[in-house]
Order: sequence, then structure tokens, then C-alpha cells
Amino acid sequence: MCGIAGLLRLGEKPVSKDEVQSMCDAMVHRGPNDAGYYAASEVVLGMRRLSIIDLETGHQPVHNEDQSVWVVFNGEIYNFKHLRADLELQGHRFYTDTDTEVIVHLYEQYGEACVEKMRGMFAFAVWDANRKKLLLARDRLGIKPLFYSVTGGQLAFGSELKVLLLSAMCTPATQSIVEGVQKLKPGHLLIASAEGGIQIREYWDVDFAPDYGKSEQFFIERLRGLLEESVRLRLIADVPLGAFLSGGVDSSSVVATMAKISAGPVKTFSIGFTDPDYNELDYARQVAEKFGTEHHELVIEPNVLDVIDDIAWYLDEPFGDSSAIPTYMVSKLASDSVTVVLSGDGGDELFAGYDRYLVERRERKYETIPAPVRKAAGLVGQAMKQGMKGRNFLRHLALDGAARYLDANMVIRECDRASLFAPDAFREIQNHDPRAASLALLQKGKGHWLSSLQYSDIKSYLPNDILTKVDRMSMAHSIEARVPLLDHKLVEFAATIPPELKMKGNTTKYIFKRAMEGLLPNEILYRPKRGFAVPLSRWFRGRLGPFVRDLLLSRTSIERGIFRKSYIERLIEMNDQGRAMDLQLWTLITFELWCRRFIDESAFRRAVPASARGNIRPRVERARAHEAGGTPVNCS
Repeated sequence: MCGIAGLLRLGEKPVSKDEVQSMCDAMVHRGPNDAGYYAASEVVLGMRRLSIIDLETGHQPVHNEDQSVWVVFNGEIYNFKHLRADLELQGHRFYTDTDTEVIVHLYEQYGEACVEKMRGMFAFAVWDANRKKLLLARDRLGIKPLFYSVTGGQLAFGSELKVLLLSAMCTPATQSIVEGVQKLKPGHLLIASAEGGIQIREYWDVDFAPDYGKSEQFFIERLRGLLEESVRLRLIADVPLGAFLSGGVDSSSVVATMAKISAGPVKTFSIGFTDPDYNELDYARQVAEKFGTEHHELVIEPNVLDVIDDIAWYLDEPFGDSSAIPTYMVSKLASDSVTVVLSGDGGDELFAGYDRYLVERRERKYETIPAPVRKAAGLVGQAMKQGMKGRNFLRHLALDGAARYLDANMVIRECDRASLFAPDAFREIQNHDPRAASLALLQKGKGHWLSSLQYSDIKSYLPNDILTKVDRMSMAHSIEARVPLLDHKLVEFAATIPPELKMKGNTTKYIFKRAMEGLLPNEILYRPKRGFAVPLSRWFRGRLGPFVRDLLLSRTSIERGIFRKSYIERLIEMNDQGRAMDLQLWTLITFELWCRRFIDESAFRRAVPASARGNIRPRVERARAHEAGGTPVNCS
């Protein structure tokens, strides 16, 4: 697990090792154990290393036998031992025991198709010195991040957006948070060279093709086997290892499987709240007791102001999911005991666990109402004042299909954008439809409507929200989070399970729960789902109320000219009156904190949290004599 960064010369502007080092220094939290660089006339590769496998000789960048291929790598290749054995039979020679070195030899053997051999989570950069070509790759599900930007005759890339922002100090644009910076999509490759420019292609996709020829028992037994195999692969580490445990089905299933495989007690980590409506520690304790884990837990109070600002730094972008707070705190708790944690993320997307899927099934009945009647109801809703009971329902009723589903799950509904944004800001965005990408994904899904929703969530919500949160918050505390439910072989198998076995009656994740029967207690499997919710709406009415007002209604915030003060005041008022507006307010809070961290010049100078600073002296690998007129040296 590392943070990677680099520059590739596409034009006349030379690349700078010092600039790449500055980029890496901004994410020292991702790799506090080591630093290394490869510098040539055309390219500079950099990395910060969190040592997980091969602690002694796993220094990066890693090269092949003649040092013509170099790699920097963030992630884990779980089948690297099998791949290494196969490559050695084909004549490749290894000088480390790390999974990173497998990548360079796979590239030598298979070229761009090397990614198809890997089973794991990864973002890496391979420099081919002979071909003067850079290959960037991101894992199939988007577990590991990778940002890139092309500007000034250079391609810049990094594990975090801030490394590109710190490098170029770009400004916000209308359609992306940082102008010119993009994310390499999950399951995609980027190939770049000065001669060929930049090419991007998809190398993996998931196909929802239900297999109605198999029995329910077949799916149950196969799921058990694949989960055990996936967990076993993710227990490979040369450092202490544990698991996040919420007490829900997914994390409990991972912990139960770990306990079955592990020789000693599993270390588990849980977060709770003083508010009983949000506290699930009793369930986590029940699972921990059943499997004899070494259990650690922490109760979060509404005094999180000292970490909210740092959370904004680590998230890189405005982030509307308030569960980033408990994820940050449970990662901090775990970091005192382990370096690697397994999490249960991905189960809701694979096995249809979200309540919104049940809501969509219910709301599909609205389409039996004649369209003119629904349209008339929508017009009535538009005439009602914001906050009036029934307004959102009537406007929602007028929508069809995918548009209705997306409307139900938007933090700020499309019809309210003009009220939220100040006039000048709204003119800049009024022709941009934030739903367009999601609509395209929903329409791409084929077959059953539930499969379409799952496909969309796997392609958007999972990498952009769930995995982003887990990656940033775990890396903030220099621990690696592994997600066994998102092994791509397990994902591909789950896509063959008929939707009728995923959501049966009002039981979500039906087939997965059946597969876990006998391993987990029924009171864990079939209890009501809560999710990783935070009592923010109540906190905003109480101890955090002054913070919300001071931040969002401050002169600094209002003078940005982006949001209407009256709309923000109305949101706060509705929340104070008992209507939960925590998602809307949290989204605005993270946006304002992001602006202060990354845009405001005075704040930018002190943006890096003290915990994110390091003092490791890096080693620099220089290009070989035939590339740069000298011999390779290590500089320290």
C-alpha cells in the first residue's frame, strides 16, 4: 500500500524530480515507512510506501532485470505468489519478495494485458524506457484511486487529487471540482507517450447475466466457497491484521470467515454513539463474543470539531457522506493495533442490500397512474413553497423510471438547484445535468430493473462514495483496508445470481444471508438494516449548531457568491424544527471546508495537518547510462 505520483513529458517542458517529491510529500500519510523515486529525462516516478509485504526488500520503484521497465504501485496483488511461480518458469528473475515486482515481469510478458492476470486492488504506473511509454492502470472496482491531469505539455498523476492541486494550484471549474484533473475510471488503462499522445481503454466490465439453470443451493454453496477463498487471500501480510466490525451482515460475515481460517483471535474494531437510535455496538459485541475476537471499540460524542477539518483535507473533495466521520474514527482506533484491516464493503451492491431498492420496487407502481394525472400532481408540487408537507412527493410523482429513482436519492433535488445557488453561480451550471452520467449507467443496464440499479451503483456509488471514503479515511491513519467481498471473481459470480434470489419479498440480500446461515446468528442476519449513520441532524440542533451557523453563514462563505444565504438559513431552520437536513448541511459544510483548505490562499499555506507531515529521506533511482548519460545511483 502506497501513494504514487509522477510526471511524463509530452512536449518541450522538462519534468522535475523535485516537483514529484513535493507531490509525494503531500501524501506522506499513505506511505510513512519509505520513499523512492525514478528520474529520467522523459519521466519521474515517485512513491510513499506503507510496508505490508516484504518489509526488508520491497522498496519502490521496482525494476526488471535490465532496468528498462520500472513501476510504482499502490495496492495489493493477492495472487502474486502464483503469478511469480508462473513467470519464473518462463525465465523471469526476481530480486525482491514483494508483489510489486510481479507487475514489471507481467508487463514484460503480456504488455498492457498484464492487468487481466491480477487479482487484487491496485493503481500503478509502469514506465517502459525502451518504448518511451507510460502505462497507468486502476483496478476493476476502483478500490484504489488514481488521478491525472494533462497541462503544459506534461501528464501528471497521483493517488490523491491534492498532489496535483499542490503541484499546479488549479482553480475550481463548473463541471469538476478542479479544472483539468480527472479520475482514471475503474477497470481502465491509460497509455501515454510523447509520440502517441494519450489513449484510454476499458479492460473490464461486469455483466449481469442471471443463470436460471442453477439451484438456490448451488448459489449458497458457491458463495460460501468464494468468500472463504477471498478472505484467505487477503490475510497475506507481514504486519498485524484485523477487521472493521459494525455488527451488520457484511462485516460480520468477513469476521466469521476470518475466525474460521485464522490460527489466533481476530482483532476487531467498532464505533458506536451515545444516541441509542444510532448505536449498534451491542450487535458488534455479540459477533465479537461468538467468535472470540480481540475486540476494541470507541463511542463517538458530538465533539468532533477537532477532526472535521482534517477529514476535509484527507477526503480531497467535497463529500456528502457523513459516515466519513465514524470511518475516520474507527480507522484511528484500528491504527493503534494493526496495519491492515478487512472491511465488509460491497455487499449491498453485489447482493441488493439497499433499502432504496425496496423503495424503487414500490414506486414502480406509480407508473400505473396515467401520465397526465402524474404531471398535474407535479405542477401542484411546483407551486408549493419549499418545506411544505407533500411538496417533494408530488414533484417526485411526476417523474418516470430512472429519473424518478435518481430524484429519490439526490441530496439536493434538481428542482431546488435554482433556489440553492446564487444567480451568477446558477447561470454557470444551469445547462449541466448532474444526473446525466447516472442516467446513462441505468440505461446501459440490461434485463431486470434491479440488475440495472446494481450495475449503476457498482459503477458510480461504490467507487465514488463507499470506496473513496474507506480509502481516504484508512490511509489518513496509515492503515490498509482490504475488501474481500469485492474480489472480482466474487463480483462476476454475484452477477450471475438471479435478482429474485437477491431480493425476496422484503428480505434484501436474501441469498447472501442464506449462505451465512449456520455461521452467523439469525438475529444478526435478519435484523433491520441501519447503515453507518451518524446522528448529525441532532448534533446540528445541539452542540454543533453554532459551528454550522458560523461556518455556512460566515462572511467568507457568503461572499464566495456560490450559494444563497436565504436557502442555507432555511435548511438550518428546518433542521432545528426537527426535519433532518443533515445530508444537505454536511455536503455544504464539506464544500466550504474544502474551499478554505485548498482555495483560500491564507488557509492553503497551513493546509497540511501536522499528522500528515513526515521526514523520510528518499532514495532516487537515476536512469541508466544509455538513457541519461550516466549510471544508476541511489541518492539519500
